[in-house]
Amino acid sequence: MDKDMRRILLVDDDRLVLTMLAAGIEASGYIVAKAGSGEEALAMADSFNPHLVVMDICLPGISGIEAARRVRAQSDIPVIFLSAYDDPETVRESIALGGMTYLVKPITVTQLVPAIENAIARAEDIRTLLSKEENLSVALKQGREISVAIGILMERHKLSAEAAFDLLRTHARNTRAKTNAVASEFVAGTLKL
Repeated sequence: MDKDMRRILLVDDDRLVLTMLAAGIEASGYIVAKAGSGEEALAMADSFNPHLVVMDICLPGISGIEAARRVRAQSDIPVIFLSAYDDPETVRESIALGGMTYLVKPITVTQLVPAIENAIARAEDIRTLLSKEENLSVALKQGREISVAIGILMERHKLSAEAAFDLLRTHARNTRAKTNAVASEFVAGTLKL
């Protein structure tokens, strides 16, 4: 995706930091929306639909951790956390929440932009892996249904594995159905072969 199309939601209660970082991120080619609180970030996340949230942890009202938790409960938007503190418990909590990185302020735009690039790229890698995992799970399930159907046909009709599979495949072709759908119906008992 082109940088010019990427939307970054920047959240910080320090207006000077917010303005300075937003200007630098925009100058690097991103579309930036700014929020000064956790509540404002939650409202903007829905309408702005960011590709990444850069979230200060210490915010008035809802903390950055809580705001990020709520955003991530509704979508897989990656989050970079910013904080003036580096206490280990907060770092662990942000990582457990799925934070892509944790940066300690003060931070410059030249430090933040590479972290943004990395977080967006890693989030895309994670989405790709999850998609592949889902596709593999579906394929394995379909493979099991076909294997079970072949086993039943072999036992019932005293066929070889190849002959049983050919019977399934021939029925699928004749009915213009997918082999795994035929196998599923056969195993469920709604189809006689």
